[in-house]
Amino acid sequence: MATVQLQSLTLIRSSAFPSLTVSPSISACRNLPTLPRYAGLRLTHAADTRFPSRAASKTAPRSGRVACEARDTAVQVASVTDANWQSLVLESELPVLVEFWAPWCGPCRMIHPIIDELAKEYADKLKCYKLNTDESPSTATRYGIRSIPTVIVFKNGEKKDAVIGAVPKATLTSSLEKFL
Repeated sequence: MATVQLQSLTLIRSSAFPSLTVSPSISACRNLPTLPRYAGLRLTHAADTRFPSRAASKTAPRSGRVACEARDTAVQVASVTDANWQSLVLESELPVLVEFWAPWCGPCRMIHPIIDELAKEYADKLKCYKLNTDESPSTATRYGIRSIPTVIVFKNGEKKDAVIGAVPKATLTSSLEKFL
């Protein structure tokens, strides 16, 4: 078995690879097979017939259609603080969903997209807010928040239901449906 050191790359020549040759020249590398160039999540099929306006646009991909795009579900859920808690949550005419969270909390980041989806789905029936417990500790203390993420549903200024932890969307939906 022979070992060849070429700059920081070590190649081992054994009987399993008798045709392995090491050449310091760049020209030897040109004969090696190349991997396909990565171009993101794209298909190499014909243009997408479901979206003819996209095919004609300047943003349409040149080498096929896009297999995965960001959905247009970006809804910014407003933040609530100790200062505006009374007016936004307790005096709201609609039911209110409040997520108690903190920036350092991993499960909180997992549940953020679910809260955003619920805010979009129930936009006319429900108000959604996020309260950062690090910035507004007195409100979190008043409602006994000891674990985050905690989602509380308020109706007519009263706490109606609480869900603790990163739970599936179906759990939050079933909790909301009782009060809508």
